[in-house]
Amino acid sequence: MSNLISIPFKKSYSIDVKEPARRYLEEHTSFHPDAFKADLNQWQVLRDSTVNVPVHVQSIEKLTRYHAQLVAVLTKLPADIGLDISYAHPFRPEVVPVTLRSLVFERASVVFNLAALYSQLGLAEDRSHVDGIKRAIGAFQNATGTLSYLRTEILPQLVFTGLEEETPHDLSRAFIRCFEWLMLAQAQECFWQKAKLDGYKNALIAKLAANTSATYALALSAIQDAPPEVKHLFPLDQLAHIEAKQYHFQAGAYFRKAQEESDKSNYGWEVAYLQAASAEAKRASDVANSRRGVSTMVKTDVKSLVDHLYTELQRAERDNDLIYHKDVPAPSALPTIAHASIAKQTIPSALTIPVKPKDAMFHDLLSWGAQEAINIYNDRKQNLVKEEIIDVDKSLRSHADSFLRQHNLPASLEALERPVGLPPSLLKKAGEVRRENGPVKIDAWFEDLRKQAAHVNNILDEALDILDDEATEDDLARESGGVQRAPSHEANEALVGKERRYREIIVQARNSDETVRRKWEEWEDSIVDLIIEEKDLENLIPSTTGTKNRTAEAALTQRHARMLRTMLENLDEQHQRRIEVVSRAEALARSDDIRGRIQEAAAKASDSAEIQPSAFENILEDELAKYDRFIELIRQSDQTLQDTLASIEDCNDKFLSSRKEDPSIKERERALQSLDLSYHKYKEIGGNLEEGIKFYNDLAGLLLQYKDSCKLWCNHRHEELLSLSSSFASISLDDQKREDRQYAHEQAVSSRQEPEDDNVDDELEALEAEVRLEEEEPESEPEPEPEPARAPEPRRILSEKAKGKMPALPSLGAADWGFESISLPPPPPHQTPRKTKKRLPA
Repeated sequence: MSNLISIPFKKSYSIDVKEPARRYLEEHTSFHPDAFKADLNQWQVLRDSTVNVPVHVQSIEKLTRYHAQLVAVLTKLPADIGLDISYAHPFRPEVVPVTLRSLVFERASVVFNLAALYSQLGLAEDRSHVDGIKRAIGAFQNATGTLSYLRTEILPQLVFTGLEEETPHDLSRAFIRCFEWLMLAQAQECFWQKAKLDGYKNALIAKLAANTSATYALALSAIQDAPPEVKHLFPLDQLAHIEAKQYHFQAGAYFRKAQEESDKSNYGWEVAYLQAASAEAKRASDVANSRRGVSTMVKTDVKSLVDHLYTELQRAERDNDLIYHKDVPAPSALPTIAHASIAKQTIPSALTIPVKPKDAMFHDLLSWGAQEAINIYNDRKQNLVKEEIIDVDKSLRSHADSFLRQHNLPASLEALERPVGLPPSLLKKAGEVRRENGPVKIDAWFEDLRKQAAHVNNILDEALDILDDEATEDDLARESGGVQRAPSHEANEALVGKERRYREIIVQARNSDETVRRKWEEWEDSIVDLIIEEKDLENLIPSTTGTKNRTAEAALTQRHARMLRTMLENLDEQHQRRIEVVSRAEALARSDDIRGRIQEAAAKASDSAEIQPSAFENILEDELAKYDRFIELIRQSDQTLQDTLASIEDCNDKFLSSRKEDPSIKERERALQSLDLSYHKYKEIGGNLEEGIKFYNDLAGLLLQYKDSCKLWCNHRHEELLSLSSSFASISLDDQKREDRQYAHEQAVSSRQEPEDDNVDDELEALEAEVRLEEEEPESEPEPEPEPARAPEPRRILSEKAKGKMPALPSLGAADWGFESISLPPPPPHQTPRKTKKRLPA
């Protein structure tokens, strides 16, 4: 058992990476998935190699290699490719894991596990000798550097849905920051331990201990100040461990300061510092013994320190009372001990060095940013052609048709021009309805609409049934007792709220369907008339053969009729010209491909850089400009149409005023107008039904996704319920931890991690040199002051080679060891302990 703690792994699960990736490549890229078969296999192998990695130095290479490939993949693919990724909480692997469709979530979890691996490697090191301490320092500094990289570089890219069950709080910035401070504190503690083993001066060891205490205090404060949903994730035994360490090292700092004052013959200050050390050690002992979960080794360290301080304080007080008679400063008069911050964050180089382009997976695939820019262009192109060209053309045509219907055109003109038979325009419209078998087609569409409406309603009912079944299971579990979680009606509030909104949409859609059905019932008979035989249709239209008049008024009417016919033909030509413009624009849109230009621009960027779609904005705007000429033609046609309709209205007024009031002509006009209007109602109802069927199809897709969300949520709730009722999960977890630690200890002997920092000795020697310089300055015995000046803020000591002979290593029984941390093992056989300076006789 160690007196330090490590970070547990986030438990992962084996998943099939290849199939979702193949599906995405097939649906969203121009490549066939088989072109990347080797890359998909490599991805699967790399992913499998990082599931439940052993605590061994070789596991570092597995995690960093997979992480480098993930960074490269995220430049080619979006975060969501439809791959469900699950990771459990590091301290609660038995609960329901968080499942997200996010490659950024995968990357963050891999880096978290890398930091956990470094911490466990540091914990497994044998710190009874200097080489083991150096390796532990490198491991803990790598752990805190990895966590810092995770917090600053990856977590800002991780976006959550907002649902509580889909939010991994163990990957929040607050949670990661707590472990950053903890790993840094443990690295600082290892520096302090090495300084003791190397026999550095008391002044330096005091500064190292003070900084270690302050760093543990920062870790504890980060946990206590974290949001409630993050704070409760930390085990209580770790909080007690960190708090005990904070007081322990503050006591150790005071104790070393007391020894320094004793060496300077400042015996009153020695007593004061020993009293302060005893008070801090008593607080550490109270925390260690009153809280559950603190390790036996930490308790032993604290007890050894308390006992040793008691002996030292008794001796110092007796010597001062009987021999030295020095004033003992009050605790408030003690100056703050300066800090020596030597541990630092070390980001492993493997995290920041990108994979070589030729070795990166999917290196032939267009980057995600470039592909997204192409998709954005295609969307903008389609919207531009539809909204600015096609929709405007439809609007102009609809406006012209509505204008003609209001003025009874061309029915009134055709009634005069063709006193018997049917006008060609009406024959054309009737033939279209007859070929489509219009009424049967409308009835079939109504049946499809009814089935689609019933289908979406059934999907929503099934989703609600799933939630109801979960609520019933939750109620039964609560009746049996032992369930400590939010009830279903609170936990599923967001899902039930969505159900209500979807239900309202369905009700509105049904009302629209009913409106269309009433319209069909109103016009069905008239539309049916359009599909009868031409001879029968002629019999429905009254003739005016006996009413033709050859008077001067009739001649004037004929002249206005010819002018009106010319204008109507001109109107048809305008419609035809707009149709040609629309066809040309659609043809250009179908053949328009800017992939080559995007690829050329993307090739100029770094292969390792994540290119955003916004980088291609200038290209998109330049390419869309080619549609401006079509838009301008449509706009010009709009003004021409308004002028033409104004002329038609004026000529029609003259035509009507010159025509005699003939009842048979009026009757024929009404009959022709009714059939013409029936045709337009047929097209209108058909369009309404097509839109309705498409709406229900789209809604069915959304409701199926909602149903899947309900299933996933209920499965999580069910698994959570099973885990709450299981009493053996924690036992198996403890067994697994013991096996992992035993395995790490056995492997650490044969394979050692080389420390990231080769300058451990240089850093400590530089600090020792500065302490020696401070001691060479003449100083008098300090006197107690009511309000002492504050010590300077902690500062980083520069690493320089110190000159001079190092102080001798004290013997294992000497008081200089202090016994404030761990019981030291005997030295190696080939080393001879050096003698320490003798204390002045009492």
